Amino acid sequence: MSSLPRRVKSEAKALTSEDDELPSFLNSSSESEEEEEEWEPKSKTAKRPRLPKKNEAKPKKVAAPRSAVARKKVKKVAIKKEMDVSLPIAPAEDNRTQLLKPKEEDVGTKPKILNQKPEVPEKMEINSFQGKNENSFESDEKPSTSVPVVGNQVKHEKSEEDFAFDEPPFKKIKSTTCPEGKPVKNRGGNKINEEFEMNWDIVQALSEITNVEPWVCANLIRLFQEENTIPFIARYRKELINNLEADALREVQQTLEELRTVAKKTHTMIQKLKKEGKLSGCLLTALLNCRTLEELDHVSAPYKTGSKGTKAQRAKQLGLEPAALALLQNPTELNLFSYIRPNIKGLSNIREVEAGVQHILADIFAKDKDTLDFIRKLCQQRYICIQSALAKVSSKSGNEKDINKFQLYHEFSCNIKNIQHHQILAINRGENLKILTVKVNIPDGVKNEFCWWCVNERWRPKQFLKPELMRILQNSVEDAYKRLIYPLLCREFRSKLTSDAEKESVMMFGRNLRQLLLTSPVRGRTLMGVDPGYKHGCKLAIISPTNQILHTDVVYLHSGQGFREAEKIKRLLLQYNCSTVVIGNGTACRETEAYFADLIMKKYFAPLDVVYCIVSEAGASIYSVSPEAAKEMPDLDPNLRSAVSIARRVQDPLAELVKIEPKHIGVGMYQHDVSQTLLKATLDSVVEECVSFVGVDINICSEILLRHIAGLNANRAKNIVEWREKNGPFINREQLKEVKGLGPKSFQQCAGFIRFNQEYIKTFCSSKKTELGSHELLAKAGAQGKKKSKPTPCASQQPNPLDQTCIHPESYNIAMRFLAFIGGNANDIGKSDMQQKVNAVIQKEGLEGTAKRLNTTVHTLQLIIDGLTQPEGFDIRTDFDKPDFKRSIVCFEDLSVGTVLTGKVENATPFGVFVDIGVGKAGLIPVRNITEAKLSKVKKRRSLGLGPGERVEVKVLNVDIPRLRITLDLIRVL
Repeated sequence: MSSLPRRVKSEAKALTSEDDELPSFLNSSSESEEEEEEWEPKSKTAKRPRLPKKNEAKPKKVAAPRSAVARKKVKKVAIKKEMDVSLPIAPAEDNRTQLLKPKEEDVGTKPKILNQKPEVPEKMEINSFQGKNENSFESDEKPSTSVPVVGNQVKHEKSEEDFAFDEPPFKKIKSTTCPEGKPVKNRGGNKINEEFEMNWDIVQALSEITNVEPWVCANLIRLFQEENTIPFIARYRKELINNLEADALREVQQTLEELRTVAKKTHTMIQKLKKEGKLSGCLLTALLNCRTLEELDHVSAPYKTGSKGTKAQRAKQLGLEPAALALLQNPTELNLFSYIRPNIKGLSNIREVEAGVQHILADIFAKDKDTLDFIRKLCQQRYICIQSALAKVSSKSGNEKDINKFQLYHEFSCNIKNIQHHQILAINRGENLKILTVKVNIPDGVKNEFCWWCVNERWRPKQFLKPELMRILQNSVEDAYKRLIYPLLCREFRSKLTSDAEKESVMMFGRNLRQLLLTSPVRGRTLMGVDPGYKHGCKLAIISPTNQILHTDVVYLHSGQGFREAEKIKRLLLQYNCSTVVIGNGTACRETEAYFADLIMKKYFAPLDVVYCIVSEAGASIYSVSPEAAKEMPDLDPNLRSAVSIARRVQDPLAELVKIEPKHIGVGMYQHDVSQTLLKATLDSVVEECVSFVGVDINICSEILLRHIAGLNANRAKNIVEWREKNGPFINREQLKEVKGLGPKSFQQCAGFIRFNQEYIKTFCSSKKTELGSHELLAKAGAQGKKKSKPTPCASQQPNPLDQTCIHPESYNIAMRFLAFIGGNANDIGKSDMQQKVNAVIQKEGLEGTAKRLNTTVHTLQLIIDGLTQPEGFDIRTDFDKPDFKRSIVCFEDLSVGTVLTGKVENATPFGVFVDIGVGKAGLIPVRNITEAKLSKVKKRRSLGLGPGERVEVKVLNVDIPRLRITLDLIRVL
């Protein structure tokens, strides 16, 4: 459209900004001419008619009388129905499936709806989509519901849960029907307007990198732009994301951020080059084609000013650049002797002149895009290996223990295509500690082929070269390869391998953390927490089934007073009827375990049947001296706080572990070597996902736990607690809207994850009504002229039984219609009677038939059914493993090859799984010994991985006593 006047350009841009933008090849010149014919002077723009549809005969043009101001508002939402290139998306009544094309009549009447917020940098406007029914967007402030799919119905995955905790699915594009009907493969209908436009489509790029369908990527970009959280999207927007799990959503989000970073840096580079006058049309296209930061550096490298000290720059300053260019372009007229200046360093003789020319040529070759593309392609076809060896310096002066840790890598070599992520991280760490030297080995064949290609193909001189000039050219190519290109390739290979390994490490940490946080809580037991120690004694804390601290003490078990202290421990256990001991796995753990195991074997604590378990105390010491711990337990010594924390980790692992920064929990792999920003973002997201999916009781949960609910933060959590203290307990979810700082968007994100104990609320309301009745009687008898007192919140707010379920308030309307349809009562939620009624209707009508009748989607209906049928106080963590309680102990020396033991998975890595078998040192099950046949059939598994907390039966394969290493074989998962 370059020929259009500026005014027409802006009109054309407005037409495509909110609707499907056509690909550039569809914007034909005929369309430009048509628009140009209809262009009118500025004074008449208010009465300018709408463009007709292309696929219809031109009807009478109906003028849409609008003022100039109104036109400006609507500009963004004007629809251009030239051709249907959009993906079909499920139609909806409201914001549940907002990604739809608005009705034509809505354009003039409701301009504010689509364009509520001003355009914000870094956020994008997503194009509207078109389904079979066209519905208008609605603002987030109005609760939304789902509507039926017209056409292909939502695929119902019978075995699918409404949350995702297991290993992430293998990423593959599903070919089955999807909720929005069969998705049209991307034809430009997914076009999204980014702040920084590139030559590639962000939806398509995202889809290719993550292996997620384009229509899902387009929906996700829109959902992230609207500040929806991952837990909310994963649970309540399944039909828009084709049932992706939280891990996959996180990966899409991170990839999207990376692509936007590339786009932003590209535009910064374009502005810089434009300012310097170096920007050409060809270069602009090359820059706008870049998809990664490596590509951007590659393209922009020749135009960077760089440091002033390179050999090529020094040669250019001496005036040798014309000679270098002449050697390639016009060598017959080149006379190098004319450049000799005896008094100037660098030009004093013919050798120095030749060296200067050689450096300039080498610099040109090394920064040429085609040359670099050729060598990269060549490397992909050859065997490139990474090698590590023991550094000479470290072998003389290094610490023997540290050197032995890297024994596997003292003489190590592996193809870069086959090397494992943990091997890369180990090599990097060894190199940083100066124990290992690492190099990338590119075979000589690559260099020979590259040099031949440069001299005979890419940089072949235009005319015949004299032998001495040909020698300079060959030397320049070899110099370019050896001094510039080979180091560049090595850096690129190492950078790519490290980046991939870091991402895998972070993802693995996230999966392990999730499994640890979702360890099944041990309810209804009085627990004794023991923080072991030698000199300063073992700290004890007894906590009640309701999490209250009953008693704290210190006992000295390992300083010759063990027998006397046993009496004290027995007295405490009997006094508080406590039969479960929780021992932290830190210093003196094994001695303390042996002490308790010995007393238990002798039945010393009779009549109590005492059992004990070992729990990780990672992060307990850090937490015990934190401001949160001081606020929670102000009167306790920090040493005793850690014993309380250890006991609570068994009673309610999630509530306790969220108090500790996730990276201190220690279930990762090389977590100190990876990007701390990426690690923190991923782990915080996993914590938010776990807390949200488990749900919290708004009236009793701590402020720390509230912070991690989707849509809430430290300030909002604090405001909720303050509101609770001031006004008493929350009666229903609607009351959350009264909390300061909790707007419609925050409410939408957090409401579904907040629970209300109905018994507690009913008791509270009945007591309030009694108070209210007596208060009214007093008011009538007394001062009648006085102003009426405000009714308490309970008088106007009624409890809602649906608030105890995972059903979102936006679906309450559908839930009530479903209850009426099955003849159920909201007060029977979670009872067997409700289960029978639901089953009867679903068997008769089918899930899809019922969804159609209720005008909703199958995913929403399934969520409603789960919410209505799950028993009161249902906890998703009951499906996960409990701690491993024991009465006896095995020693490291007792182990022999072939011994069969049970243990608990402590940590999972890409090379194997570490299992605590109760001997003080975790054993390793190598990944080759974990096969599908050995894994539990009962639990749903989406991959072959085992995670922290799972109980397994193992056989000892090898015991290396000097190195304290145990190799195990997996027999089965318990």
